[in-house]
Amino acid sequence: MAVARQLAENREAFGALGARLRNRPLHLVGTCARGSSDHAATYGKYLIETMIGVPVASLAPSVASVFAARVATDDALCLAISQSGRSPDLLATVDAWRDAGIPVVAMVNDAESPLARCADTLLPLWAGPERSVAATKSCIAAMVAMAALVSAWSGDADFAAGVEALPAALSRAVALDWSAGVASLSAARQMFVLGRGYGFAVAQEAALKFKETCAIQAEAFSSAEVRHGPMTIVGPGFPILAFATSDVAGDGVAAMAEEFRARGAIVLTARAGGTSPLPAEAMHPALEPILQLASFYGLVERLSRARGLDPDQPPYLAKVTRTQ
Repeated sequence: MAVARQLAENREAFGALGARLRNRPLHLVGTCARGSSDHAATYGKYLIETMIGVPVASLAPSVASVFAARVATDDALCLAISQSGRSPDLLATVDAWRDAGIPVVAMVNDAESPLARCADTLLPLWAGPERSVAATKSCIAAMVAMAALVSAWSGDADFAAGVEALPAALSRAVALDWSAGVASLSAARQMFVLGRGYGFAVAQEAALKFKETCAIQAEAFSSAEVRHGPMTIVGPGFPILAFATSDVAGDGVAAMAEEFRARGAIVLTARAGGTSPLPAEAMHPALEPILQLASFYGLVERLSRARGLDPDQPPYLAKVTRTQ
């Protein structure tokens, strides 16, 4: 299994990097990624900010690739995440941060890519070939890499035990039956995907996959942010998918989902121990989103085929996006 392979192959690298980061206080982590990799970066942001206390900012690649702006900061780390490691704007951003004397950590699936070669620390994702256009294995692998990095950096024994249990837990998550969502969403044209905290990144990734593979105009919202303008859109029959972790952030997601259900919305909630038709396994709340995403991918594949589409070859998309 890809996750077990990654954890085994990168064990020493995660440990060494974690030790260096504990001995070198940082003021900032900048993440550089696009698409599904950027969702993994968002997941990492919540992990690092809650478990380490270092602010994390998402870097806009165009700052370097279009505007050729210099980086003027120190005591920072550049964390680049990519499936291919070949997009010119990502590489330009990494070069700009390296020119400023900032170390670069690359989480990349292609260990022979330009990104891998220019990184100070390489953490291969070991996801194997991504043959479908829509990234799936590499997104989960990047989220696991984020969790393993934070585990090594924080020294949290309970979290570390959870990370080590991920391969077995993911096998169970993939086998969970989310087919009830296919009938509920088969006619959807628009929908909301909700999450918060550790689960917000999974909401973003799910919304992207609905667009890519099912041609559904799905929007991801925090369960707090959706209480503003987007609230007015939700009425009878409007589809909602909610990812709720077993913590206080998940409580907010579940409460918001129930409020929408009371309005007559079609609501599917994934939460461990919940009564929703989408089963989910309990784990450390910060790791549950990885399991939920693994279950979701099975749902979105079946939904795409039920809508007469090919989830592996979405129209107008290419496997490697080379943005300038």
